[in-house]
Amino acid sequence: MARRTAGPSSRQQLDAGRLNRYIARAGVCSRRKADALIASGQVKVNGNVCRDYWLQVDYGDEVKVGGRVISPRPFAYLLLNKPKDTITTSMDERGRKTVLDLIDKPEETDGVFTVGRLDRDTTGVLILTSDGELGYRLMHPRYRVPKRYFVRTQNPVRPHELEHLRSGVQLDDGRAAADQLAYAHPQNHCVIGIEIHEGRNRQLRRMFAALNHEIVALERVAYAGLTASGVRRGKWRRLREREIVQLRRLVHLK
Repeated sequence: MARRTAGPSSRQQLDAGRLNRYIARAGVCSRRKADALIASGQVKVNGNVCRDYWLQVDYGDEVKVGGRVISPRPFAYLLLNKPKDTITTSMDERGRKTVLDLIDKPEETDGVFTVGRLDRDTTGVLILTSDGELGYRLMHPRYRVPKRYFVRTQNPVRPHELEHLRSGVQLDDGRAAADQLAYAHPQNHCVIGIEIHEGRNRQLRRMFAALNHEIVALERVAYAGLTASGVRRGKWRRLREREIVQLRRLVHLK
């Protein structure tokens, strides 16, 4: 079995980690979901079923999840400027273009998933990563990660309706409110800048529909402070080290 020593060597300090973190570093899932896999007996360490999420494993140990050998690898962190007519899944049974089809280096997509979703017609900033724990926290409303959008409506939104969006509208899955919002242009009440921290399915479209407004264009211009500046629509780039550090600090990860 893997070692449980309390005082690992310097080499072990570099390589060892709790079993749930090891699974997350392999891009399988978040630590929380890894705990469930471990508890259900789907994880083996060196041939033995292990139900201890806190077990310290080294890169020399063999870890299997669902019968498949896994190993930690460097995480991928990408930022994509999503165009229209693409969907945020890894594959589509109907053959529609996905955001992964836009990544022209297949090795960059190994194990990555989208942090939250944008519907097919929504454009703008989309983060992709294989870092399960970071992705989970960025999506969880507990961490209040800001997401900023430009909304264009069919008809002008009146000032009192902005206040309604700010105080909250009732949706079928609960009340939803904007954290911040304002007219993007003082003379054009059809374009609204809005910030939210939740990520419910089609949330903004439903919030505006609750006030009988149809959104004709929706763009996410920032996620967790990151923008698509310098990235043309349909293109991508790797996140810089300082941006990764910024994201991890935002959700209280070391």
